[in-house]
Amino acid sequence: MCGIQGFFDRSGDVNVEVCVQMGDCIQHRGPDDRGVFASKFAAIGNMRLSIIDLESGHQPMVSDDGLVAVVQNGEIYNYVELKAELEELGYGFKTQSDTEVLLNGYLAWGVGFVERLTGMFGISIWDGRTEELHVFRDALGVKPIFLCESGERVYFGSEIKAILAAGVERKVSDEALHHFLSYGFVPPPYTLFAGIRHLMPGWYVTISQSGLKETQWWHPQDIETQPITEAEFIERFNGLLEESVRLRMRADVPFGAFLSGGLDSSTVVGMMGRFTDRPVKTFSIGFHDERFDESMWGKMASEQFGTDHHLEFVGPEIVHKWVSAVYHCDQPHSDVSFLPTMRLSELAVQHVKMVLTGDGGDELFGGYTKYSSYFNKYGVNQSSEEFAEAYHRHITLFSEEDKQGLYSDGQKRRAVDFASVDITKGWVNKVEQFDNINKALWLDVAMLLPGNNLVKPDRMAMAVSLEARDPFLDKHLAEFALSVPGDLKVRGDVTRYGYKKAVQDLLGNDLTYREKRMFTVPIGEWFKDVLSGFTKSLLHSDRFMERGLFEPEVVSRMVDEHESGAADHTRQIRLLLALEIWFRLFIDRTELNPHLEEEALIGSI
Repeated sequence: MCGIQGFFDRSGDVNVEVCVQMGDCIQHRGPDDRGVFASKFAAIGNMRLSIIDLESGHQPMVSDDGLVAVVQNGEIYNYVELKAELEELGYGFKTQSDTEVLLNGYLAWGVGFVERLTGMFGISIWDGRTEELHVFRDALGVKPIFLCESGERVYFGSEIKAILAAGVERKVSDEALHHFLSYGFVPPPYTLFAGIRHLMPGWYVTISQSGLKETQWWHPQDIETQPITEAEFIERFNGLLEESVRLRMRADVPFGAFLSGGLDSSTVVGMMGRFTDRPVKTFSIGFHDERFDESMWGKMASEQFGTDHHLEFVGPEIVHKWVSAVYHCDQPHSDVSFLPTMRLSELAVQHVKMVLTGDGGDELFGGYTKYSSYFNKYGVNQSSEEFAEAYHRHITLFSEEDKQGLYSDGQKRRAVDFASVDITKGWVNKVEQFDNINKALWLDVAMLLPGNNLVKPDRMAMAVSLEARDPFLDKHLAEFALSVPGDLKVRGDVTRYGYKKAVQDLLGNDLTYREKRMFTVPIGEWFKDVLSGFTKSLLHSDRFMERGLFEPEVVSRMVDEHESGAADHTRQIRLLLALEIWFRLFIDRTELNPHLEEEALIGSI
């Protein structure tokens, strides 16, 4: 687990200090070591958090002839097996590091080596033999990679702030802003910074004197649905997930797991117990407000699996972390579960250096109630066009009509050509062979996971130099999930139908069939009282008004209606607050400051 950064310069102006500066601002991702490699046209760097081969895993890792150099962010879980295969081919190894496996794998198999990897990764390889720079992203997008073309240079980095540190202009993308209002996150490949974009999951880019070429190396949209019985599903699900958990427990440092007591985290922890004779260290966050607290389920799972459980309770004071969360995410998110996840990471890193999480189970196997509520209302037999339009309305925060009412006249003119539904349709149209349930899940796998739900464990854990591993986001498990008919995932009111059948013997009925709750904070209630002053200090401020994006009267009415209980605008208000914090951090300020005092920015809560 690390951070990587670098650039390709077509003019041959390789200033190593620029690469060093890019790494300085993501040192939280890798405080244990750092390194830079420079060549005629490129510089690549790494900030290392040591998890495997603590002593000799220094990066960049360079070939014996000095022509090929590799940096990576992430973990290659099948590196042991790949190393054995490469040794049979005659490749020697000087370390126990998975990065050296990447180096020799590239030397043996070229760019096709990436298809053999099981892991989470952002990888950059400079090949001096061809004078090409390659940048790879893992299949599901667990590890982030951003790109920016500016003048003669193409920059890349694990975080946007690394690219900003190179001096790239900070300019807001009106199109990305428009889509942010629809989804509550900026859908990849867009970012809120004009000119900076995601490298999409399952893709790699090759940069050379002749230009930039993007190639898709993993093709989930081509997967065909396969008929399968419940018994077959149970056997394959348990086998694939158990193997994924086993591989992700490879580490040379203490590790544990996040345990909310929900289906996904409980399943992961239950399977972890099969591969260790020591109590698994588990971590959970509870809320003082009993209406929203589910810590009792975490305690139940802990007792059932005999874990060494650590629980902490939080209240409205957790909102003080909002500034730090936005800073580490580089972009605003309306999802405030980032805040307890940050506190959970702070709790865990006091005891371990790596955790396993349950992220990805909902999106791959149909865990959200938005799926069941939609298909119970509309059925599963809509045409693809009808489904895309109706489902887009179902998941939208601000509709196109809402945005027209919210926007100032100037912003209406700037957004006249944008329609977020086209993004939803674009993803749905890629999988015409899927049934509508699987189209809904695919939309979340393709867009929600890399745009929001995987940003959360990566950025909030990396903020405190903690590694988070996600067993559900194994490439092989994902391929299986996408091939399973939707009826085995969402059936009537039952979400994760087949999954629950598969794990009920492991978890028991209480944990398996408990009512699902989202891991978030009761911020909508807090907006009405304890956080009322906080909300108005941002959304009624001169700075907010002077941006000229929104009609002040519309925003004020929204806040007033929420406080009075006339309407529930929780999601819309938290979106606008996150956006304003982002503006103040990244646009108003000329320097980014990771230690910025929250009270100096947003006033006392």
